[in-house]
Amino acid sequence: MLARMIGTVLGVGYIRPAPGTWGSLVALPWAWLMHLFGGFPLLLIATLAAFAKGWWATGKMTAGSEDHDPSEIVVDEVVGQWVALLPLSYAAWARGLDLLVLWPGIISAFLLFRLFDIWKPWLVGWADRRGDPLGVMLDDVIAGIFAAIGTLALAALAHGVFMR
Repeated sequence: MLARMIGTVLGVGYIRPAPGTWGSLVALPWAWLMHLFGGFPLLLIATLAAFAKGWWATGKMTAGSEDHDPSEIVVDEVVGQWVALLPLSYAAWARGLDLLVLWPGIISAFLLFRLFDIWKPWLVGWADRRGDPLGVMLDDVIAGIFAAIGTLALAALAHGVFMR
């Protein structure tokens, strides 16, 4: 019961179509709330805790099943989306800004995360092919890292770093 609540993020994973996208969407306001109440440090700690709990829950939910990554497990999307948002959270926290002023970056982090999570290039696909609970979590963490890098690159372009 607890594993199912964690793995499906309180049932979000049962929303159709595209449960992974719903998981990523629900991660956005939760990330904002954590940033609001504890800044970057709280979002980082929550991301690490959600990874550990998600790994455990995925193991419980897939034990004895041939499907190593059922679509209703979306805790991995939440973790990956938070990873994609970490640079934005840090920038806002370090500069004393409201995270929402970085809304173009939030949109970029969301879209790039979904792209990398669905496309599964390079290391994302490698992690997914592990076929175990750790791989379920890692492919989204790596997709989140790629999305974070892409968002930082787009921010640099938008702010003229590469234009000089």
